[in-house]
Amino acid sequence: MSPTRVLIVDDQPVFRQAARDLLEARGYSVVAEACGLATARKALASTAPDAVLLDVCLGEESGFDVARALTGERPDLAVLLVSADACDGGHEYARECGARGFVLKARLVDADLNTFWRQAAGVLAARERDELRLPRR
Repeated sequence: MSPTRVLIVDDQPVFRQAARDLLEARGYSVVAEACGLATARKALASTAPDAVLLDVCLGEESGFDVARALTGERPDLAVLLVSADACDGGHEYARECGARGFVLKARLVDADLNTFWRQAAGVLAARERDELRLPRR
């Protein structure tokens, strides 16, 4: 089975690199990085990720709004919101904007990402099964 393909969206290049290193060490495939909504939309269209790791605070943009926009375009997209700061009601806000959950950046190293991206893995497995099916004669 192919690894879950992930798009990282964060306005800080240092965090994007740290997240890439962590995800790749865990067997995920990071297919693109973006710093905001415009670049995330381009990456979504060009790389077709299964999942998104998305910062809540993107400079002047809100990660909640970005999540809403991305899941509006791709309802099956597994978005996980992250933030350096605790966010009261983070899990509720995540669900309201179409994300699967919320994790503090400091806890990301310990987080069970498959809990949030399980459905993406199921979609990926179904896609692979369809690709492997041979036409009937």
